[in-house]
Amino acid sequence: MLFAVERLPFRRAQEAAIEIETDEHLVEVLQREPEAGQRAFGVLVERHQSKVMANCRYLTRAPDDAEDLAQEVFVKAFYALSRFEGRSTFRTWLHRIKINHCLNYLDKKKNKTHVALDEAVTSGHEALQSRSRADDGLKARSERERIGAILDELSDSIRLPLLLRDLDGLSYQEIADELGVGLSAVKMRIKRGREEFRAMWNAAERPTTEDAGP
Repeated sequence: MLFAVERLPFRRAQEAAIEIETDEHLVEVLQREPEAGQRAFGVLVERHQSKVMANCRYLTRAPDDAEDLAQEVFVKAFYALSRFEGRSTFRTWLHRIKINHCLNYLDKKKNKTHVALDEAVTSGHEALQSRSRADDGLKARSERERIGAILDELSDSIRLPLLLRDLDGLSYQEIADELGVGLSAVKMRIKRGREEFRAMWNAAERPTTEDAGP
């Protein structure tokens, strides 16, 4: 588990109470009571680590580095909590740290890495979804691999806005702010990204259809 928290028996009652609190209240605890900070932050990590790790994986196309990147995101968040003013939700604030960290990682690493997306990552826009069937697991896996391969072919300029919108749920304006581009440019890139994805998906399906015969 990322950012592991020691769980001693005499702390269990306190931790049980902490775990039902909202993110924002836990942040208040962290800012007000340093001694309770580690336990409260451990709860926040448990709540958000799966999403952050998945996002690090698909944003950077570096599955082998995803856990380390997620760990670094939480470490940055921990040391920046004193500056959290509650102008957004903790989740939004955390994901902005994640996005900036992943973008910095991409700036430093220019080579492309294939990423195998799983169902948690492909749960956004319908064009990116892999519709698995319980009786057809191999086909579902093949489709997810094809989704990863297609996304890997898209340029970062359209792949990142597309993923931030359709999989991370950011608004167009939030994406524009994060990437430092105009709102109209974001909308155009997302539209282009969806079109290119669909075209490449259909092209990949075509040989399978032809081989199937009448």
